[in-house]
Amino acid sequence: MKTKAVISVLFVLLAAGCTVGPDYQPPISNAPTHWSGNLSDSIAGQNDQVGEWWKLFHDAELDSLIKRAVMANFDLRIAESRVRQARAKQGFAEADLWPTLNASGSYARQKQSENQPILGSLPKSSNIPFENDVYKAGFDATWEIDIFGGKRRAVEAATAELAAMEYGRRDVLVSLLSEVARYYALTRGAQRQLAILQNQIKAQEETVKVTRSRVDHGAAAELEMQRALALLASIQSHAPAIETSIQSSIHRLGVLLAQSPDALNAELSATAPIPAPPPQVPVGLPSDLLLRRPDVLRAERLLAAETARIGQVKAELFPKFSLTGSVGAISISASDFFLPASRTWSIGPTLQWRIFDAGRVLANISAQTEAQNQALLNYQKIVLTSFEEVENALVAYAKEQEHYRLLEQEVSSNQRAAEVASQRYTKGWASYLDLLDSQRTLFVSQDEWIRSERAGTLNLISLYKALGGGWEMEKP
Repeated sequence: MKTKAVISVLFVLLAAGCTVGPDYQPPISNAPTHWSGNLSDSIAGQNDQVGEWWKLFHDAELDSLIKRAVMANFDLRIAESRVRQARAKQGFAEADLWPTLNASGSYARQKQSENQPILGSLPKSSNIPFENDVYKAGFDATWEIDIFGGKRRAVEAATAELAAMEYGRRDVLVSLLSEVARYYALTRGAQRQLAILQNQIKAQEETVKVTRSRVDHGAAAELEMQRALALLASIQSHAPAIETSIQSSIHRLGVLLAQSPDALNAELSATAPIPAPPPQVPVGLPSDLLLRRPDVLRAERLLAAETARIGQVKAELFPKFSLTGSVGAISISASDFFLPASRTWSIGPTLQWRIFDAGRVLANISAQTEAQNQALLNYQKIVLTSFEEVENALVAYAKEQEHYRLLEQEVSSNQRAAEVASQRYTKGWASYLDLLDSQRTLFVSQDEWIRSERAGTLNLISLYKALGGGWEMEKP
């Protein structure tokens, strides 16, 4: 009856238990209704393709690189390992809610003191053995009953941290996708620059031939020849820097795919177009951003974890109740070990209360409250930063599209002007300075045009990174 009473009291305490500390409430963020940076007709409000934004470029090589990067990238694999580590920690916290069970067994040969109290007062003829064997075996169980919810808050914090780690993995994935696309665009952009440069070199070499012929026939001065050669050398001098840029980008792509830097040299050596942005660019609404960007979601889960830890720390102010029990057998004879008379058991409650430690606990609560406040401020900062990054990317993309169209017109006009100047110079109707000026103007505008084409693609990649696009991409 006494045992039943003890157990009944403990279960009443457990049923009446509470969870101390604040209950988590998700922060309220007021997202704008529209993007103020949406300055282009090509920006669409739907977000159905944000998850696989790189496929909007319709570039099979880019698709292949991204697929291989997701399979092998070291940073992503490290992030996945951290998720597994957090999951193990969550399991550890959950296991702490349940009883612990230990098994033990021992054998000892011992001799009792003949002069110890009780035994020493017995007559020598009592035939009590002072030297014997002792066999022990049994199970011990301890269960700390989570009456005030400290352990439950620990599980809550561990669960939130697990989710934060998963969002951290997604953030790494979003960054990886944008990095692969970025360096692929840089590679193709530099190759396009080099191709244009080679055309410029050929055109200038032809001009040098014409100028040399005019000089040989006395129709032009040696000064014109030297100017033509100087312009040719000036154009050729840009090639090494562009070739270095191509190799650096290819090397970076190799490392992103967890391969040696030169592993993709043969695959990417052939010149290919810069991935072109689609006519319509889906970006979604600002409200979608808070549900998509992994860094925002990670910050929110870290806030939840810090909130739960307040209750975990606050539970230290209250007593801890444990239920302990054991069952086993003790005998001085191996043959009697399994007899009912050798059995032992015990059960009972334990209370622990650090009464004179309240100052330390209160200070710890204050520190944890500030940690929660820091997590809230960090969340609010990340939300605003995410809106800022998207707005900036929208403006940059829209303005670069406008810039590209104007440069396209400029290149077309300069191309025609250079052709006319070349024809007039060949016929002796124009000076070499007119030809030189038109050629330089064309070369500069062509270079700016290619740079703008590449910048438009890079800005779109930055836009989708700011939108948090791509974390849905999983390993096959």
